[in-house]
Amino acid sequence: MINPASPDPHTWVVVPLFNEATVISGVIATLLPHFPNVVCIDDGSTDGSLEEARAAGAHVVEHPINLGQGAALQTGIDYALAQPGCEYIVTFDADGQHRVDDAIAMVAAARESGAAIVFGSRFLDDRTNPGWMKRVILKTAVWVTNLTTSVKLTDAHNGLRVIRADAARQIQLKQDRMAHATEIVLQLGHTGLPWIEHPVELLYTDYSKSKGQSVLNSVNILVDLIVR
Repeated sequence: MINPASPDPHTWVVVPLFNEATVISGVIATLLPHFPNVVCIDDGSTDGSLEEARAAGAHVVEHPINLGQGAALQTGIDYALAQPGCEYIVTFDADGQHRVDDAIAMVAAARESGAAIVFGSRFLDDRTNPGWMKRVILKTAVWVTNLTTSVKLTDAHNGLRVIRADAARQIQLKQDRMAHATEIVLQLGHTGLPWIEHPVELLYTDYSKSKGQSVLNSVNILVDLIVR
């Protein structure tokens, strides 16, 4: 077992990246002391995000044009699985809303429980306050996801996940926008491998709110779920 205080060489952190140049260096800086293997998939950024990520010490894979978060995740998963010694993959957002401490705890929970998948949930405790509109839309997304997959979650569209390598090899994402979050749950459920949820805190920062992510992403989730 790896000491949580020590760097974990067997876990790769996959960070989809699109126009987050002002925050990505800080995100990578918080990850690297604990997870020395971080790969950012620059999904056609136009603001220098790729250069910032590379300078911060991450591996970088470039999409010349914007293909969507689902495609970026698939590229990152494939990249991580190709690396020797990869046992677990953490999917982690680039905007600073995820906490590294939660990722560390989730990898530890995967190892200790034997679970192949650990889904982060902001609804297992009261640390996260997404606001009433986002909460309603996210709960609707949970209902739709639970209706259409074999995995019954409390938070279906949380980008913080831990996926063991044998489960990750069975992922082939085709949805390129927000509906990929339901698609990945569906595919992980089809593996038949054991899974658990783990409480996490999402940090709704001034930065993310200034970009309109809290409400806009919620609307995008709902639209994609309806049309998928």
